[in-house]
Amino acid sequence: MALTTTGTEQHDLFSGAFWQDPHPAYTALRDEEPVRKVALPDGEAWLITRYADVREAFVDPRLSKDWRYTLPEDQRAGQPAAPTPMMILMDPPDHTRLRKLVSRSFTVRRMNELRPRVEEIAQELLDRLPSEGTVDLMREYAFQVPVLVICELLGVPAEDRDDFSAWSSVMVDESPAEEKFAAMGKLHGYLTELLERKRTEPDEALLSSLLAVSDEDGDRLSSEELVAMAMLLLIAGHETTVNLIGNGVLALLTHPEQRAQLAADPSLITSAVEEFLRFESPVSNAPMRFTSEDVTYSGVTIPAGSTVMLGLAAANRDPEWAERPEELDLGRDSSAGVFFGHGIHFCLGAQLARNEGRAAIGMLLEQRPELALAVAPEELTYRESSLVRGLTSMPVVAGPAAR
Repeated sequence: MALTTTGTEQHDLFSGAFWQDPHPAYTALRDEEPVRKVALPDGEAWLITRYADVREAFVDPRLSKDWRYTLPEDQRAGQPAAPTPMMILMDPPDHTRLRKLVSRSFTVRRMNELRPRVEEIAQELLDRLPSEGTVDLMREYAFQVPVLVICELLGVPAEDRDDFSAWSSVMVDESPAEEKFAAMGKLHGYLTELLERKRTEPDEALLSSLLAVSDEDGDRLSSEELVAMAMLLLIAGHETTVNLIGNGVLALLTHPEQRAQLAADPSLITSAVEEFLRFESPVSNAPMRFTSEDVTYSGVTIPAGSTVMLGLAAANRDPEWAERPEELDLGRDSSAGVFFGHGIHFCLGAQLARNEGRAAIGMLLEQRPELALAVAPEELTYRESSLVRGLTSMPVVAGPAAR
């Protein structure tokens, strides 16, 4: 669709040139239409783009995960609250119950204990990168690190990674509805079979832990909840981090002064990853919410029964909280960004994603100091997804290993 501002400029939104660079459209929205109804491939939604509004909306109980609010009241009875018992599609108390159970296994300590293995995986992949010729860094490195990590964490056979990654991409990108449902069905079937095997052949990985977890009252995850949780962890566990690594590396390759600063002071990698998350947010927009009653943001009232999308990429470049938001600044404190959400739906895997980003990007730049793009930046293409922001490929010359 075309977004017409109050001036004479026009910007594509969720089509055409928008996929290559969405930020001009987001800037126009923030400045002139910070709360606006937009057209998406599967319907309409109200898009909120200002940082303060997005943070407030994340904790606004009137913005529900229950899609039934979009139906007339007399049609809600008998409809399921969520198409699948996935935690990100639920409100309290169901969300609270699931998160409590999963948090017993998915702890920050467990994520931090994975750090040495993350570095081992990154090193193995770095050692395979050729010193001459062109290689697709997305396929051979940015994709491989988080996929291999999430496979080990969950206990998913690494040889299946191409299948579930393909299903995940169809579900996340702007694919036809029938393709999305088919991919979801294949992933659901795969995980159902895998979990059944884990019941009889448990291991030390997270899926086996989730099968065994219970609270003090003996509450456990049902079979369908287990499949939905595994699906969520598998998709979210690699989609976000693949794009964090790709976007972060590209930011450094196109900002040589910032790259030199990081090379001179590798300890900057912690703040650098936060800045990569802010500068080119790997999750562009949070999953949908639905208004249980009228809500007002930036003077615009969104009616009850509406679908609402929270613009993370737009909010993270809002000049009201980030000074010089269009500039990459690795020394900036970007930790208040909304790249992992906010409130009760804050991403469980945020610490793991940060650890992977620090290891993968830091080690790559340290060991391949001659790394360079093999094409002009404007020749790169991005995935067509209203949910994530990431490259389809990144041809590079890796250069000789410094290690």
